[in-house]
Amino acid sequence: MFPDKSAVIDLTRPIESSMPIYPADPPVDITAHADIEADGYRVSTVTLGTHTGTHIDAPSHTEPDGESMETFTPCELQFSAHIVDCRSFEANTLIDPSVLPPLTDSATTIDLIIFHTGWEDAWGTSQMTDYPALAPQTAEQCAAAGVAVATDAMSPDPTGDGGVPAHHALLGAGLPIIENICNLASLPNETAEVLVCPLRIDADGAPARVIAWS
Repeated sequence: MFPDKSAVIDLTRPIESSMPIYPADPPVDITAHADIEADGYRVSTVTLGTHTGTHIDAPSHTEPDGESMETFTPCELQFSAHIVDCRSFEANTLIDPSVLPPLTDSATTIDLIIFHTGWEDAWGTSQMTDYPALAPQTAEQCAAAGVAVATDAMSPDPTGDGGVPAHHALLGAGLPIIENICNLASLPNETAEVLVCPLRIDADGAPARVIAWS
């Protein structure tokens, strides 16, 4: 059941012109196409990549036969999440599987792990790409349990030329990845219900509004 409005926490970054992007991704630009003074109404032209700001990766992002974003139903994008505090991990380190709660415990229902790295505070700085990423085994354990992943960092994989093993493990299992969420410190508990609302688009991912409540 949807919660009282006062209980909803927005985990979404605003989309703005010239906002931070993942290295080599398309820049973001929002410009006026029509304005009230000249045309009597407003329309804007928005240019951005599918992985802009707070967004969701579809399997087709890295998997040749992966599903597109539009194939996910709203029910498939509502999750019972467990927040894992990874703020003790330093820059450019790997988050090992020891941080994970039991993922196959029949007494609990977890279908999303949120990795709280604290790297949302580095947004727009030179340290933004130095976030702690997931060790391949961590992503593999989530994938094996059918558990999707979200992070407040730019990616579950490190930036650079080391490949994307976490993406392959999760997206290869048909599980979405949510990146660049924020405001996790506002969540009162280590568990939350999360609803991800991306654009319904035939693409490899999409910007999304992500909300949570406990």
